[in-house]
Amino acid sequence: MTIIYVDADACPVKSEVETVATRLKKKVFMVSNGGLRLSENPLIEMVYVADGADVADMWIAERCTAGDVVITSDIPLAAKAVEAGARVLRPDGSELTAKNIGNVLATRDLMADIRAANPFHQGGGKSFTKSDRSRFLNALDRALR
Repeated sequence: MTIIYVDADACPVKSEVETVATRLKKKVFMVSNGGLRLSENPLIEMVYVADGADVADMWIAERCTAGDVVITSDIPLAAKAVEAGARVLRPDGSELTAKNIGNVLATRDLMADIRAANPFHQGGGKSFTKSDRSRFLNALDRALR
């Protein structure tokens, strides 16, 4: 049975995950360092891990398997989940696969190096839009069917 794992601390699509999972009767683990409200939905299990860098990511990476779906913006976690055979979706609906994860990791590392070399770099992520949310809903529905 497919399980959905959500890297939930900064995830903007938690309610969308719950809606789709409820409709399709899929188990969800919302994994965070705390601060999230408990869900009364019996399909949603809140998992609170200890504070610390990548603790939630490690919890997910140790458990996801082939056929599961992982929702994350964290590229190293995505790489581990892809390696385990899970389908990985970003909150904007894009999918990370064995074919593209290498390029995505390399780009992430390059951008980290550029930011480290230029302390005045003012770059930031793009804002999350309604069309991102819509693409995510469609992608999650496809991944679970």
